[in-house]
Amino acid sequence: MSRPPTLSLPPCASAYRLVTARGEFAVHDARPERTPLGTALLVPGFTGSKEDFIALLAPLAAAGFRAVAVDGRGQYESPGPRDPAAYGQGALAQDVLAQARALGGRVHLLGHSCGGLVSRAAVLTDPAPFRSLTVLSSGPAAIDPAQQTRVRMLIDALGSLDMAAVWQAMRAMDPPEAADAGTPSEIGEFLRRRWLATVPEQLIATGRQMLEEPDRVDELAAVPLPKHLVSGTVDYAWPVPLIDKMAVRLAARRTVVEGAEHSPNAERPLETAAALAAFWGEH
Repeated sequence: MSRPPTLSLPPCASAYRLVTARGEFAVHDARPERTPLGTALLVPGFTGSKEDFIALLAPLAAAGFRAVAVDGRGQYESPGPRDPAAYGQGALAQDVLAQARALGGRVHLLGHSCGGLVSRAAVLTDPAPFRSLTVLSSGPAAIDPAQQTRVRMLIDALGSLDMAAVWQAMRAMDPPEAADAGTPSEIGEFLRRRWLATVPEQLIATGRQMLEEPDRVDELAAVPLPKHLVSGTVDYAWPVPLIDKMAVRLAARRTVVEGAEHSPNAERPLETAAALAAFWGEH
């Protein structure tokens, strides 16, 4: 899961609930001092939240863009029902469309990891609310087979244990080098708090999407929107060579953020924000 480097909102940002036709969603909304060059909607991934984008907010606002990071339905501070049907990809795509319409105008859409699959589905459903699509650390279809085993184990555990017990089991499975060494205590506590606040049915449904997602790249290529594929130099969910090939199939801009892995937004935020702003500035 993404570990935000800080939980402190920059002065340019505020936290509130975005009212949409499909309910209210918790957001962080960063605005530049001058008239925005555009608005970006940032959609988090599996086990994630709006906080995964905190480190992008100030540099994106400084570059002239309004950036709105959202908790999806059932994620962290956005409510959601205990009904798996509420978290089907089509329903989540409709949420993204409603969020974009609530922001007004045409927005630059960015989806991280599983959020990239949901964002793609939103664009395929109706591209009208969007100026561009950026897919961050997400691939053409299901996640890498090596990661599928871990996600299946998580789904099975969520079906039989409470969230606190699953959290403890996940931490026990982490290798020593992936434990909390180097993670500030407030970040570690936030990760646990976010996990416990997320609706388990949301995790089960989106986990299954990552296991079962078909290749929809050709469909996306036919949508006349500018497209940008961003990743780190290493990615365990969708190997980087697979993302490279996807970019070719989409005739998309391709950015590899040096020194980053699955979460360039948290691991190398300044470099990631610069690449995003450069792309959005052209569209």
